Amino acid sequence: MRMVLPILKQYSLAVILMHVIAGLAFAQTDSETLGPILGDEIIPPAVAGFQVRQYLVNRVAPPPVATSAEQWTAQAQKLRQQMLDVAYHGWPKEWVNSPSKFEDLGVIEGGKGYKLRKLRYEIVPGFQSTAILYEPENLQGKVPAVLNVHGHVGAPGKAVEFKQKRCIAMAKHGMLALNLEWFSFGELAARGNEHWFGAHLDLVGMNEMGLFYLAMRRGLDYLYDHPHVDRNRLAVTGLSGGGWQTILLSALDERVRVSIPVAGFSSIRTRVEVKAYGDLGDVEQSATDLYDGRDYTHLAALMAPRPMLLVYNAEDDCCFRAPLVKPLVFEGTKPFFRLYGKESDLQWHENRDPGSHNYQLDNRLSAYAFLSKQFDLPPIDSEAGVAQEIKSYDDLVVGLPKDNLTILGLAQRVGRQITRAEAPADSASSGAWAAAERQKLASVVRSKATSITSTWVVANTKHNGVETKSYLFLMSNGLNADAVWLKVIHGPDNSPLTIVLSDKGKKGAGAEVAERVNRGEQVLAVDLLFSGDAWKDLGPGYVQIFHGLGDRPLGMRSAQLVEIAHWFQKTGSSQKIRLEATGIRSQVAALVASALEPNLFSSVVVHEGMPSLGYLLEAPVNFWEAPELFCLDLYKQFDLDRLTALAAPTAVTVERYVKPKKD
Repeated sequence: MRMVLPILKQYSLAVILMHVIAGLAFAQTDSETLGPILGDEIIPPAVAGFQVRQYLVNRVAPPPVATSAEQWTAQAQKLRQQMLDVAYHGWPKEWVNSPSKFEDLGVIEGGKGYKLRKLRYEIVPGFQSTAILYEPENLQGKVPAVLNVHGHVGAPGKAVEFKQKRCIAMAKHGMLALNLEWFSFGELAARGNEHWFGAHLDLVGMNEMGLFYLAMRRGLDYLYDHPHVDRNRLAVTGLSGGGWQTILLSALDERVRVSIPVAGFSSIRTRVEVKAYGDLGDVEQSATDLYDGRDYTHLAALMAPRPMLLVYNAEDDCCFRAPLVKPLVFEGTKPFFRLYGKESDLQWHENRDPGSHNYQLDNRLSAYAFLSKQFDLPPIDSEAGVAQEIKSYDDLVVGLPKDNLTILGLAQRVGRQITRAEAPADSASSGAWAAAERQKLASVVRSKATSITSTWVVANTKHNGVETKSYLFLMSNGLNADAVWLKVIHGPDNSPLTIVLSDKGKKGAGAEVAERVNRGEQVLAVDLLFSGDAWKDLGPGYVQIFHGLGDRPLGMRSAQLVEIAHWFQKTGSSQKIRLEATGIRSQVAALVASALEPNLFSSVVVHEGMPSLGYLLEAPVNFWEAPELFCLDLYKQFDLDRLTALAAPTAVTVERYVKPKKD
């Protein structure tokens, strides 16, 4: 009997080993096998979209309130300064406060009763733009003036026909009309001036709003200082992006006496709610932090009691349909004009001919009528002869330097000049330095703890030697995440833990997942906020709205990762977790999480990473490719090597870098 027991023990051990080895051999899986499991829908895109939109709507500031004109006047001054402080964040004071620098390049023939003057001006050092001034003939004394800005008009830029007609008509009727060029159009059509490159300014620590605001403000500076301009009769008007420029400049600069924005803005709440006919706009229209505690309704209210005509189109095929905009913009603004006894100075015009996105004749005539009344001019009820006096694009070319900066070029120049203090070498100082740097990082990415309120297991499989469970993580802020857990069926419960992130989403991480499973590890393939198929229907413009409302999706993604890692750690016998990230978005989320909580991960392995955040500038990476990485001040304060240092003792390895872009 004593001899049998050892034999049985040896036999049992052999059987167990045989089963384990057989199970491991059977579990040699691959990406093709795992693809359907990793790609199985956990959060439907419609649900993810609703959650994001609901979160944003709840973050939008309610319309402002005031009980007296005196109260609103005082509140308005503070509000203007707050918004200007946001817009000029990171911009050199000498640039912001510099006087306008316009170069007069001479007069060209206009039509009967007016002439045109070509102008070139500096936005910031090294970055110039162009303008055309339409002057009444025999200009004498003080006359009204109108700053004309334009939106996304394509190649014609300032030469677009409806804008020329407006400026000609104004000049024929005794007004100075300044026609500004705008980034990405006309003479500023260089690729580096695409508006999404404004996000690259954020990255290097200069709020993108600052450049756009300075570009339009320079035109107002010019008119305000013009010897023939009556400063009490100074107006701004424009369509679409020009309408947006109009309300922003008019609201924040009281030198504007009359404002006529045309189909240029709505409440951010309306933008998010109206999915079918909404337009989230370019980055500057939800500029970082500009609408943290504020909304476009606040901008409209800031015009009170200065006269304003709001023009919208009944069936706008671009952005802002009149009936959808009116409640929060027009109705929400009327009480403020009422406080000053100036209700009649806030007017609404709804265009139905053609009713689409336009500043055509009906809208122009409504603008002329409003200007005539406010400027005490004879009524303008037609554009007789104007259409025959339109100039060609070439006629209106002013010319820019060959080495003129672009939005991207400016961001690159600033980025190359960034320097950061070295980390202290002595251990006594390094701890305090790291703590301070982590606090700074948490501020830059607006890190907020988020908890898992509930974990749902929504699916499972057991075949080919691998078992899986699909998880939905319900997060405390309502912005959820999902994941698939995988393990060898006969593998031990305390087998090593690996979290896998991929810019392609978990369904694109099959190769990385299969490799770790085949090593006998437990793997959690995770889709964080804005990664994976659940969020495929949400354009990156939503990320910019988060930025505009004061949040940082980069910090949100990192917070989700930390919370999910803690959960995984608890389910896996409290081991440290290996983190594997593929792609630049996953790389930065992983490094931020590791830097903020350095003892959570045993190691971080990166595939297809970048050597520096400077890669975003120099490649360049478009905002649409990695929107949450364009986080205000991120590259100014940190680079990847600094995040790696803060992650210690976590070992960070980049196994391969992303290939440089080709033009």
